[in-house]
Amino acid sequence: MPVIAFDLDGTLVDTAPDLLNALDATLARHALPPVDRANARNMIGGGAKMLIQRALTSANVPFSEAELGELNQQFVAYYAAHIADESRPFPGLLPALDRLADTGARLCVCTNKLERLARSLLDALDLTGRFTVVTGGDTYAKPKPDPLPLSATIAAAGGALASAIMVGDSITDVRAARATGVPVIAVSFGYTETPPAELGADALIHHYDDLSRAVLALLPRSAT
Repeated sequence: MPVIAFDLDGTLVDTAPDLLNALDATLARHALPPVDRANARNMIGGGAKMLIQRALTSANVPFSEAELGELNQQFVAYYAAHIADESRPFPGLLPALDRLADTGARLCVCTNKLERLARSLLDALDLTGRFTVVTGGDTYAKPKPDPLPLSATIAAAGGALASAIMVGDSITDVRAARATGVPVIAVSFGYTETPPAELGADALIHHYDDLSRAVLALLPRSAT
């Protein structure tokens, strides 16, 4: 049975507005200026702490590990309370998930977002029931791009690596797929500092209308 594993932020859901609002609110508590939205959007994808670290580094603001930890706690608390104020599924996502489910594919989420936040977001958007398994950056001992999260998520969904595909938006997702040995589809509308066409994915889609076709092209015939 095919298993399609999705990243969350920048892949399934446009979470940038709420993530960057939380980042600005956290920085403001420490008298730091808000981030430039155009640049900060592509800092998303490595988890909350990485987002904060990238924002501080970009602004040339020095910080200690203890200060970063405190900022992270404040960020997570604010974000959890505003997790779906403005976040929405990307256009065409729901019909695309329906089409995959109709073929018998099992769908799962493998994200570097904290698992409880991932579940909270999916619950708020009424998406949880569409996925067999949801795992986060703290579910296993290591986050993506280590192969452990993706391989374990696929196994938890009842699938095999030989009939699985990763769908993501960043180099982290591509490296995780490569390390795990599964094909990867990149979306061009997510969050990445590397141009989408240069991520090295097996396929690149620009809208979810194109997902089923890309999946069918990458799955072995025995899995379709």
